[in-house]
Amino acid sequence: MNNDIPAVTAQGLDAELLLNADLLFLDEVMARVGVDGITAAYANAGLLAAVDQHAAAVRESLRDAGRAIDAPALAAYGRSIAAAARRAGRFLPDPGGAHVAPLDWLTAEWHLLRLVAVCMLAEDAAVL
Repeated sequence: MNNDIPAVTAQGLDAELLLNADLLFLDEVMARVGVDGITAAYANAGLLAAVDQHAAAVRESLRDAGRAIDAPALAAYGRSIAAAARRAGRFLPDPGGAHVAPLDWLTAEWHLLRLVAVCMLAEDAAVL
């Protein structure tokens, strides 16, 4: 009896597990900053413009790296932003603990706005 998993099936499983990890990460970021940040952005034109500028920078970075706007690329980009912020002593708020008022978001730290942009792109690309 051969208990070996065929290579194609194993590769497919690996890809599915990685995609699930990417989606879980993006969902977590959405819960921590995306929902509140996007809601605030749609309530304030200045904040929406700032988030749009961050989104343009994310799109440009991914394009320059030859990456598509998909779950793996957005999750990798988001992880790099979160890791850099953590190294600088900046952390993500707990789910539901982000700013609520648009004016508070206007003074939010750079990494939070960049992650809101990642979430907005994930929504636009129907990733989340």
